Amino acid sequence: MLPFVYAPPADPPRILHHDHEILIVDKQAGLLSVPGKGEDRADCLIERLRGIFPEVLLVHRLDLDTSGVMVFALTPHAQRHLGLQFERRHMRKSYVARLAGRLEPPQGTVDAALIVDWPNRPRQMIDPVNGRAAQTDWRVIRASETETRVRLHPLTGRSHQLRVHMASLGHPILGDPLYAEGPARDDHARLMLHAESLRLRHPDGGKHMTFSAAVPF
Repeated sequence: MLPFVYAPPADPPRILHHDHEILIVDKQAGLLSVPGKGEDRADCLIERLRGIFPEVLLVHRLDLDTSGVMVFALTPHAQRHLGLQFERRHMRKSYVARLAGRLEPPQGTVDAALIVDWPNRPRQMIDPVNGRAAQTDWRVIRASETETRVRLHPLTGRSHQLRVHMASLGHPILGDPLYAEGPARDDHARLMLHAESLRLRHPDGGKHMTFSAAVPF
């Protein structure tokens, strides 16, 4: 593999919704959610959003390679409210992914604790003894002999959870630079993982709201 060069897309932020408390954005693949280490990784989604909404506050993150729905807060109250929803697992997140090979049966759950693979950071690995609990529900949308499209519902929010869990089934996400190998990694221009929808309670009044972003692959 060639050394990684951070070259984020130049497109402006894709704003799906905003009001007096929250901001919903469709993050592009290849763009950091927050600044990385080094001046060459200062460009990121939250910095771009600050040019439009100077008061924007971080609530959660998506991996560099993942696209899709993110929520940001526009007040400290909203940041606390949304943060508690994530902490208490009240958020309902849905992802779509393309996997290598045919995944069977048509649905299931991965329950496998995760921990950072320190010698190989940022990779994560399954560790049932020392890892933190992690569960992912999955359901096949359609499949061929070479590829499966699935909808994933993470019940927890561990780093790289969906990527490690799918790879643990023997069906890594296509285009994954860390957990896929050979053609499954190299024959795709991006990680085939997209945060399709996010269901939350609005910080002002508690109304349930669902926001979605079209799958780009």
